[in-house]
Amino acid sequence: MAKLLHIETSTTMCSVALSENDTLIASKEINEGYTHAENLHVFIQDLLNETQIDTKELNAIAVSKGPGSYTGLRIGVSAAKGLAYALNIPLLSVDTLQVMSAQARTTHPGEGFFCPMLDARRMEVYTAVYDTELNRVKAIEALIVDEHSIAPFSQFPNLLFFGDGMGKCKSILSQLENADFIEGIVPSAIDMVALAYAKFQNKAFEDVAYFEPFYLKDFLILKK
Repeated sequence: MAKLLHIETSTTMCSVALSENDTLIASKEINEGYTHAENLHVFIQDLLNETQIDTKELNAIAVSKGPGSYTGLRIGVSAAKGLAYALNIPLLSVDTLQVMSAQARTTHPGEGFFCPMLDARRMEVYTAVYDTELNRVKAIEALIVDEHSIAPFSQFPNLLFFGDGMGKCKSILSQLENADFIEGIVPSAIDMVALAYAKFQNKAFEDVAYFEPFYLKDFLILKK
């Protein structure tokens, strides 16, 4: 039996979960702005205390790798790498957009293709498209959404859009005849469980020393 700790901090959601194999044991999360620095390690310790699981019983640490918030990803990945190194256990990384698609598939099984959208400021989103098996069928990109850039989405029958980047683009996306919309999808460690365990079984481990989050875009400091 493999016990995994899952960490998701790519958006305003600070989320932690514990699992045994591909079954969720417990989770704790809050979505009240970027409170990861204050809450992440507290949530991890609380979960371990509540489940009476010792860190020595953990077999791997899984982290949502992005794309997403630069600061959120740094905090989550730093915590995951630190724990993996200290406990001398493998580090697993999971595609954040795939995690969102896993959640959407749970609420809308077998209904079409999944298109997560994370807000990347202005009219730009981080996005990709996944099929019902959560295979990526359209590459991850930072997309500026307009009437021209959404044209390639028309090739997918019944395309489900969701995520915190969807709302600002909804009027444009509604021009697509195949578009449908799902509210309330936020990246959560709960939806990492099956994806991370599959990687654990395949020994798809990251190099703890060199692993970095998948930012997709360079971090820029802008003047007001």
